[in-house]
Amino acid sequence: MNAVHIGVINVSDRAAAGVYDDVPGKAVVETLREYLTTEFEPVYRVIPDEQPELEAAMIEMADVHGCCLIVTTGGTGPAPRDVTPEATEAVCQKMMPGIGELMRTTSLQYVPTAILSRQTAGIRGSTLILNLPGRPKAIRECLDAVFPAVPYCIDLIEGPRLETDESVIKAFRPRSA
Repeated sequence: MNAVHIGVINVSDRAAAGVYDDVPGKAVVETLREYLTTEFEPVYRVIPDEQPELEAAMIEMADVHGCCLIVTTGGTGPAPRDVTPEATEAVCQKMMPGIGELMRTTSLQYVPTAILSRQTAGIRGSTLILNLPGRPKAIRECLDAVFPAVPYCIDLIEGPRLETDESVIKAFRPRSA
């Protein structure tokens, strides 16, 4: 059996330049290792807030590496250099607005500025792409909210079956799945 690949991209000018450590991307990998009992190999990048570079990385992860899931961190705010949602929309065939809506609703329980976030999600072929905020605490809160639906979404787009550690997070699948 081929290894399951999951892409992780930290979108940050400063982390890409080495100004600070890539804490958000590492937080994603750590969280996914807690959630999943399915073994996976991360395909990992730290990229500046440059839409062409981000699009190219997502396309490579989906089309070349066969990642069933790509999780981005950062670049979802209203600042001029925040281009992660635009890059995601450019490479996806289908957008999944409910995922972004749930992440914002969840984040509103913690900070009123959650309404400024433009987190989104979309489908490229058999890859689900999730855009998360850049703070590790917010990353975990958002993943806790949406991840129960992620394995079934990947089933529906004909990706590999992901199993979770139900003592950490329980994936939802209809009884017929």
